[in-house]
Amino acid sequence: MSREPALSAEELRLLVTAGEIHTVVLAFTDMQGRLQGKRFAAPFFLDEVLPHGSEGCNYLLAVDVEMGTVDGYAMSSWERGYGDFAMRPDLATLRRIPWEDGTALVLADLTWHDGSPVVASPRQILRGQLDRLAARGWQAYAGTELEFLVFKNTYEQAWDAGYRGLTPANRYNADYSLLATSRVEPLLRRLRNDMAGAGLVPESAKGECNLGQHEVVFRYDEALTTCDQHSVYKTGAKEIAAQEGLALTFMAKYDEREGNSCHIHLSLRDAGGRPVLADAEGGMSKVMRHFLAGQLAALRDLSLLFAPNINSYKRYRDGSFAPTAVAWGNDNRTCAFRVVGHGASLRLENRVPGGDVNPYLALAAMVAAGLHGVEQELELPEPCAGNAYTAGYPRVPGSLRDAAALWSDSALAAAAFGPEVVAHYANMARVELEQFDTAVTDWERFRSFERM
Repeated sequence: MSREPALSAEELRLLVTAGEIHTVVLAFTDMQGRLQGKRFAAPFFLDEVLPHGSEGCNYLLAVDVEMGTVDGYAMSSWERGYGDFAMRPDLATLRRIPWEDGTALVLADLTWHDGSPVVASPRQILRGQLDRLAARGWQAYAGTELEFLVFKNTYEQAWDAGYRGLTPANRYNADYSLLATSRVEPLLRRLRNDMAGAGLVPESAKGECNLGQHEVVFRYDEALTTCDQHSVYKTGAKEIAAQEGLALTFMAKYDEREGNSCHIHLSLRDAGGRPVLADAEGGMSKVMRHFLAGQLAALRDLSLLFAPNINSYKRYRDGSFAPTAVAWGNDNRTCAFRVVGHGASLRLENRVPGGDVNPYLALAAMVAAGLHGVEQELELPEPCAGNAYTAGYPRVPGSLRDAAALWSDSALAAAAFGPEVVAHYANMARVELEQFDTAVTDWERFRSFERM
């Protein structure tokens, strides 16, 4: 199924000639799920970048969160000279971004100068798994549901305050509250309307449980398109909040209350557009049973791609609406996997990822896990009909250290993604753990400064 871009190259050229577009952003999503790239003068983009692409330092896929150079990456190092890779525009992603005046954005695929793909780039990792689906005549459709916390502080004020004592946009649980969400509606309205102008299809906005917590949901789409839109939205939401004098965060667990989730919905269609996961009566097909069984079998091995940061694992607490049990259920929010929908809309929801997830990596992991279940014809256990938190199921890994060890030792991960990708993301986890192990936290100071 081909997709028309939100903005064609011909339309861009006309808008540039008319003086309506003066800047084009060329961006890609890095390991941490952030957009990185360059802003180009629009005429230069049309004349040079559109036909030839651009370059960026290959350390952009080999740094820590602070953009510090670190060791252990095969693709980029001081010994290799920190050269460039190529950023090649994917014109299917070209769009205006209304929150930046006179600006368009296009996402890039990363290649080496010989044209071969940078296999550790998140977009390429997902493409590889989607190609495996395509070989069976299947196509993945996905939706991501990002939660965030809004504060009545600027990002600079939050930084200067050490992210302590911030003022949440709501002072009480605003889950589904129309009164409480009206306090934040000017921001939510901009998010919906500006994202619509960028080619996304907004569905709804609602309050969530934590103080100042909200969610804006967009229509599902082809898996790669959904991930592209997720990345554009996540960056754009922060930029729009900053313009409004506010700060919002997608971090998985900001405080001891409810964390920010990113539930991921996934379904499959065949070449004729027919649902693969539903049978003729609208129930679970044989393929879905194997596909879902694969999710359960692979979850612990692939948790690093669902929960990539130390903070990610703070969400997993009993009774928190974040899952701890490797289990599935029909419309059961206590399980890691929830089966929802009816007939053609029948799908699975992965409740493990938090707001800090890289969507390309998470969906690649879900596809790989599902294909593992299909290829091995794994049998699906009975659903959990009660409280999965207390039912004795195997648990989601409890720390980044545990998840990294499972990932590094996983034959399933090596078979699905290849040794280069496994080593690359194992090193990402190693770097984070080593840096955290040497950090002194506020928790330690408060407990130890006087009383120890």
